[in-house]
Amino acid sequence: MNKKKLILGVITARGGSKGIPGKNIKLLGGKPLIAYTIEVAKKSKLITHLILSTDDAMIIEVSKKYGIDIPFVRPKELAQDDTKHLPVLQHAVNEMEKRLNIKFDYVIKLQPTSPLRLPKDIDGCIQALTDTDADSSMTMVEVSDNHPLKMKKIKDGRVTPFSLQEPEGLPRQFFPKAYKRSGACYALKRDNLILKNREYGDYMVPYLVPEERSIDIDSEFDWFKAEWMIKKLRQKGYDL
Repeated sequence: MNKKKLILGVITARGGSKGIPGKNIKLLGGKPLIAYTIEVAKKSKLITHLILSTDDAMIIEVSKKYGIDIPFVRPKELAQDDTKHLPVLQHAVNEMEKRLNIKFDYVIKLQPTSPLRLPKDIDGCIQALTDTDADSSMTMVEVSDNHPLKMKKIKDGRVTPFSLQEPEGLPRQFFPKAYKRSGACYALKRDNLILKNREYGDYMVPYLVPEERSIDIDSEFDWFKAEWMIKKLRQKGYDL
């Protein structure tokens, strides 16, 4: 019999947001932004251990109301504006493995700024990794606007391609398909994080999610857009 994989889900939510003050606990569609991620992650069928990593007392107070485990307070040095996710995830893994005396197989990164994911998105992303020999998997969405062929640089007053030459006059419908990370879920091999000091590795596989549920909130405009998207999705019967 195959041994059950131990999968640590880590919701990362630091305080001190500059773009949208108090973003993680600000009400979006009637409830705190972070609540969307907590509620959906708790419904995952594959995550075996779920925690919140935060440095902020208010985020802790609000999040506890939604039944999330907060076994430690993230050190302040891991909650700075320029702190990358890699050391945050490494800290979470090391802390939990020490407390539980176990070794995880996979680590799932969940960011509150992508509140429109469903449980099947998380489990699908995990399955995409566990079914392959990949280093990581991530939710991705097809690009409809801002296609990479349209990206340009301006240097010395001249417009040049950013990386790809756009065929002159090519209608948008003939552009090759392009994708970007949706931000909803990242599934990562534990040993890459801890032993190789890598987050994504070299071999990454996708799990596609629809555009209507893809948002990564970084600005006030993103917040306004997310409010509209939630309203439309609820009208369609989504449980958000």
